[in-house]
Amino acid sequence: MAELDQKALAPQRWDNLRALIRDSGVIRIEDLCRQLKVSPATVRRDLDQLERGGAIRRVHGGAVSVESRLDEPVFADKTSLAAREKRRIAEAALTFVEPDDTVYLDGGSTVLELARLLRERTNLTVVTNSLYAAHDLAGRGPRLIVIGGELRRLSQTMVGPLTRPVLHELHLDKAFMGTIGFALNEGLTTTDPSEAFTKNLVMDQARQVIVLADSSKAGKVSFANAGSWERVHVLITDKQIDKDFARELTKKGIKLVRS
Repeated sequence: MAELDQKALAPQRWDNLRALIRDSGVIRIEDLCRQLKVSPATVRRDLDQLERGGAIRRVHGGAVSVESRLDEPVFADKTSLAAREKRRIAEAALTFVEPDDTVYLDGGSTVLELARLLRERTNLTVVTNSLYAAHDLAGRGPRLIVIGGELRRLSQTMVGPLTRPVLHELHLDKAFMGTIGFALNEGLTTTDPSEAFTKNLVMDQARQVIVLADSSKAGKVSFANAGSWERVHVLITDKQIDKDFARELTKKGIKLVRS
């Protein structure tokens, strides 16, 4: 009887779950358990059901709403999602950094993991628009150049046309870029046109563009184009990326690294 009651209540629970995820944008499984007063196993089954229906996207440790695809989680929430994957991606990216390189660090949470791995590297020049990355590298490590521009508070990055004067004077060996989403036809996308402007400008100045993005972002399209695949040399992602998706990327000439 208890099992029948649970099934009868499932549609109502799914509606509540969907509303919680939509309102939060991104939410952890433990938070859903607490608010709905159900077990982690029940939440995971419900999330699977909602994902099959296209209402949400599962990520490591939680879920993201796809009902408002232009919304972007605050930075603190993004850093907690797929944390282990992001760390492995950053460690794989570190192998691309060579002595005396001039590298650009974008404002993404995965790129911030790479910044933290560069704290002891004194034989580099790091250029960044990220206040988080600059803070982590300000006390020690590489020579640091922070570009100017308009502050985007959500990501704590400097963006927009005012970033052009500094970036146009620099030659970058490698640019490590984050992204809100990446899709086969649309390329890299983000929520903010000013941020997209700066990302595209960076790609113009870099000899090698390396995108760091976990597989939960695959197939996701946001508002503003932040770079075509023709400008990307390497994508570092996790091993959960869809095999067909990965195959199509390699056909485009992208070197794919699964960490």
